[in-house]
Amino acid sequence: MTLYLGLILAGIAMLTLGGEALICGAVAAARRFRVSPILSGLVIVGFGTSATELVVSVDAAVQAQPDIAMGNVVGSNIGNILLILGLCALISPMSVQPLIFRRDGVIMVLSCWLY
Repeated sequence: MTLYLGLILAGIAMLTLGGEALICGAVAAARRFRVSPILSGLVIVGFGTSATELVVSVDAAVQAQPDIAMGNVVGSNIGNILLILGLCALISPMSVQPLIFRRDGVIMVLSCWLY
């Protein structure tokens, strides 16, 4: 039990250090190439956080397991959307007009269904 807790804490520490290194590297790259830090954050960090999903999907495709690749994409999208919505709801209550909710909801469902 203590070993598992230690491994979990070590994993969280490594994730934290890796995230910090990614952000520091992105800011340094933006300064070196004289690019806006916001562009650096959007592009470099965006690619960095999606790289693991890309590796899993490519590996699944190479091993002829499309279900894993599809589950990776769908699960990642669901997780990202729910994490962002949950964080926003914790910071400030969200008010959505019914017309906008209906329009965006239909578009989201159709885009997932067509994918």
